[in-house]
Amino acid sequence: MANNVVTADQNNFNQVIQGTQPVVVDFWASWCMPCRMVSPILDELAEERQGAVTVAKVNVDENPAIASQYGVMSIPTIIRFQAGEEVSRVVGALPKAELLRRLGL
Repeated sequence: MANNVVTADQNNFNQVIQGTQPVVVDFWASWCMPCRMVSPILDELAEERQGAVTVAKVNVDENPAIASQYGVMSIPTIIRFQAGEEVSRVVGALPKAELLRRLGL
């Protein structure tokens, strides 16, 4: 995981999504192959847009309550938050350009 990526869990999730800049949250699990495909893309996003976008990852196996709260049924699910509110959602692995377009970034 890239240094700029925040690990979010039950203890800090609400703080993480409250930022003034867009927050992209990746709901993933270690056994999920599509999650492994998306992870390097999100690491790149965290590096390229450092200071403009926060990238966070939530392990759904370790944090099922957060996944349930946001209706995450399939992974990877990537949700963009703005000031704590969900503004866009992508389910599944997509190429970088399409992922960013669908997230509105």
